Amino acid sequence: MKWTKSSMILLAAAVLGMVFSIWGPEAITRYKDKSVLEKIHTQDVESIGEGYRYILSGSERLYILSACLNRQTQPGNVKNTGTDGDAETEYGNLEGNYAFIRNRKGAVDSQISENDVYDTCNQEISKLKKLGILPQDTEDISEELYDAVLYSAIDVLEPGNNVSVWKLELSDQQRNVDKTNRLMDAYMDAGDGKIYEFYVRTSLSWEEIDTDDIIRSYSEYMGLEKPMPYESDNPLLESTPYYKKYTFEGMGGERTIVTVGFYEGINELFLKISK
Repeated sequence: MKWTKSSMILLAAAVLGMVFSIWGPEAITRYKDKSVLEKIHTQDVESIGEGYRYILSGSERLYILSACLNRQTQPGNVKNTGTDGDAETEYGNLEGNYAFIRNRKGAVDSQISENDVYDTCNQEISKLKKLGILPQDTEDISEELYDAVLYSAIDVLEPGNNVSVWKLELSDQQRNVDKTNRLMDAYMDAGDGKIYEFYVRTSLSWEEIDTDDIIRSYSEYMGLEKPMPYESDNPLLESTPYYKKYTFEGMGGERTIVTVGFYEGINELFLKISK
């Protein structure tokens, strides 16, 4: 048989194809292994189960905290008037759909730390004074005179709906300190530092306090919708005759009640939230 040039080329291609089919896959695998093994490779992946996280609005955060505090509300500022024999009972066993518990693990990286809580609160006090929510003569707080405790307000049925707050209050060890113009206690958001409610001693009288101006500024400060007047004929809603109540949209068709009031005698202005 006479081999032509084209026949020789076809035979050579067939032989090479057979050799590659036998040794090619193994050679490629070895090459890939060499490029992958004993080297660190990174790849961005989506965490399993993380998915979309709902961010609570200002009105929703206010409502959750108010619902958690609601079971602990006592007539008047009982603790500040010195008639509360056991402070721990304020956070006793809770039942229902909302729980307010002490966070003993401490603040996480995204929250205000215990070292920064006093400076942050003073920054917010300054903002509230400029907005006319707090009296202009309100004093700054200090670590020496105040206690700061971290709490978690939790929607038990939807635990992802929770609000962490610092409770700041004049220490029980400072009973003899001059309380004039001092913040008595307050709840401050552990994330952005906004003050949800407060009690403060003041030199003002009730006649000098414009509750409508305060609530308008508070609504702006908290990022809330326009407040609505609270209508009720119950004269026993508060242990003081000096107050005015407003309502804001809450969650699930519910509302949050914000009360601006005043205790005569001890000259204490308060802004508190309730359900």
